[in-house]
Amino acid sequence: MQVTETLNEGLKRAYNITLTAAELDSKVDEKLIEAQPDVEMKGFRKGKVPMALLKKQFGQKVMGEAMQEAIDGAMSDHFEASGDRPAMQPKVEMIDGDKWKEGDDVKIEMSYEALPEIPEVDFKKIKLERMVVKAGDDEIEEALKSLAETAQDFEPRKKGSKAKDGDQVVIDFLGKVDGEAFEGGAAEDYPLVLGSNSFIPGFEEQLVGVKAGDEKNVEVSFPDEYQAEALAGKAAVFECKIKEVKEPKAAELNDELAVKFGAEDLAGLKGQIGERLEAEYAGASRAVMKRALLDALDKQVSFELPPSLLEAEAGQIAHQLWHEENPDVEGHDHPEIETTAEHTKLAERRVRLGLLLAEMGQKAEIEVSDAEMTQAIMNQARQYPGQERQFFEFVQQNQQMQQQLRAPLFEDKVVDQAFEQSTVKDKEVSKDDLQKAVEALEDE
Repeated sequence: MQVTETLNEGLKRAYNITLTAAELDSKVDEKLIEAQPDVEMKGFRKGKVPMALLKKQFGQKVMGEAMQEAIDGAMSDHFEASGDRPAMQPKVEMIDGDKWKEGDDVKIEMSYEALPEIPEVDFKKIKLERMVVKAGDDEIEEALKSLAETAQDFEPRKKGSKAKDGDQVVIDFLGKVDGEAFEGGAAEDYPLVLGSNSFIPGFEEQLVGVKAGDEKNVEVSFPDEYQAEALAGKAAVFECKIKEVKEPKAAELNDELAVKFGAEDLAGLKGQIGERLEAEYAGASRAVMKRALLDALDKQVSFELPPSLLEAEAGQIAHQLWHEENPDVEGHDHPEIETTAEHTKLAERRVRLGLLLAEMGQKAEIEVSDAEMTQAIMNQARQYPGQERQFFEFVQQNQQMQQQLRAPLFEDKVVDQAFEQSTVKDKEVSKDDLQKAVEALEDE
């Protein structure tokens, strides 16, 4: 086998690989010999079929496999010897493939863009500021009141009081379409909170102002995409009897409320809320510090970028931004989206930092453990209630989905190590200051 370099410009590489007919024939024989013990053919005992007959019967089929294995081996040997790492899957084409016939040498052209040499980062030059926010008494009290609202109860309003938005009305109802009652359209003593949007759009609004003892027909239309196809888009009338009107009553801030939320007492619940708030602040602070780290790395490190990666990233950015501006368009049913200089500039930063973080992680031998991956999959699966098992199995069988989940975990571990190597100074700030910093990230 002969490998000849035909292009070496910047990161672009191209090679001609020649696999001689004798080498290919030897490879075919090798594969046939390997398969011979398991071959059965009429007139011969298993494993005793002559090689010449095997070659006549299966040679053409094995030829393609042998050719692919030989080319793959040549590519693997080349990358190991040269130290090159292709930025994307190499392009492999057979030269004069339409003219090739058995007995000819096989000539292949392989081209790719090599990943660049990435310089070391001088972390001594990187100085970062970590914004620290303490959970104050006012914030804890505010969070505690919000928690109490979620545990609110309802108590009867004064007799004759009209229902307001946010009140609970206890009703009997019977739904009819075209004058006929339908399955699942009736209930008794149903507690409905007005404004909760738990019923068909337009239903709850019509009960604002009713009193206990009233009877009211509520006229609505089922949404076109309603889950019960027989009712989708149909007009309906619900005959409602109002039994009670109740006003919301927030739970009292006491030890009993604390126990409901898993704390020993009110002081313990306040402590838990404080810890949760500070964990949220720490997460926001980390995001701000991560952006500062990436900005510092982007300024410090420069190297040539593979054009193919740059072009692909710019196209992806353009596509994503276009869909954000046109949320009603799904899939790829739209005109071709042209990339701009702005897209390319953003792509340069993303590709540069992506390659740099990948190199840093590889040198530090950072890996994402099976336990970390399992936890990430479980967290994602919670977004599909009732289908967690199916989602878990889907991810296990989908390499691309696994990579999508693994990539941010890997990046976070690399960033954490970079924080450890950089000079980080804590600065205590207010919640508002942290919020402004987070909003500034979102605006960029």
